[in-house]
Amino acid sequence: MSLRRFLYGSLVTASLAPLLLAQGTNTPDKAKSPAGAASDIPKVERVLAARRDYQIALEQLRLHYITAGDIERARWAEEELLQFHRINKQAFRLELDVPPPELQAAKNVPEANELYKRAMIYKGKGWMGTDYLDNQRRAELLFQQILTTYPDSDKIDDAAYQLGDIYESKAYKQYRRAAQYFERCFQWNPNTQFDARLRAAHLYDKHLQERSRAIELYREITTHETDPKHIAEAQKRLTELSQKKN
Repeated sequence: MSLRRFLYGSLVTASLAPLLLAQGTNTPDKAKSPAGAASDIPKVERVLAARRDYQIALEQLRLHYITAGDIERARWAEEELLQFHRINKQAFRLELDVPPPELQAAKNVPEANELYKRAMIYKGKGWMGTDYLDNQRRAELLFQQILTTYPDSDKIDDAAYQLGDIYESKAYKQYRRAAQYFERCFQWNPNTQFDARLRAAHLYDKHLQERSRAIELYREITTHETDPKHIAEAQKRLTELSQKKN
C-alpha cells in the first residue's frame, strides 16, 4: 500500500479540517450516560482533542516538508500519519461521538452525495489484510465527514447505517458504537430502506446482552416496518425471548 495513496486517497488536508474540528463537539446525552461515569467526560474530551491536534500537526508538518522540497522528512510524516489512521480508536463516550437523534435527513446536498459515493467505493474494496483495513478507515472518515459537515443532508441516515456496519465489522468490533449508529439511521429517517432496526436489535440481543432494548426494537419492527422477512424474524425472536423468561 502506497503511503501517498492512503493519505491522498481518503481526504486531503483541506477536507479533513471540518471533520477534525468537529470531533468531540456533540452535546452529551445525559439520559444515556453510564451511571457514575460523568467525571470521565473532560478526560475523554482531552483525548479527542489530542487526537485531532496530533493529526493536524502531522498534516501541517508534511505539507511544510513538501513545500520545502524535503522529500525524506515528508515521507517520515506520511508514515506516521498512516500508522495513526490505522489505530483502532475507541469512542469511550458515545455521546461525544454519535450526533443527536434530533437531526433530520432533509436536504439533497450534492457535496454530501459525492462524499457518500466515494466512501462506498472504499468500503467495498477488499475483504482481508491491510488494504481492507485501510479502506474501512478511509470510508469511516468520509461517512463521518458527511455527519459533521452536512448534518441536514438526506445522506446522513445512510451514512449512519454504513458507519454501524463498519463498526460492527471485523475491522472494528465496536458493537455498542455500531448499535447507536444503526439507531440514528432510523431515527433520522423513519422510512429508511435499510434494516437498521433489525441490525441494532441483533447487537443489543446477541453482543451487548441488553435484552430489554432488543425487545423494544423487535416490537418496533413488527409495528413500523413492512418487510415481511424483518417482521417474521422479529416475531420469532420475541417468542424465543418470551419463552426464556418463562
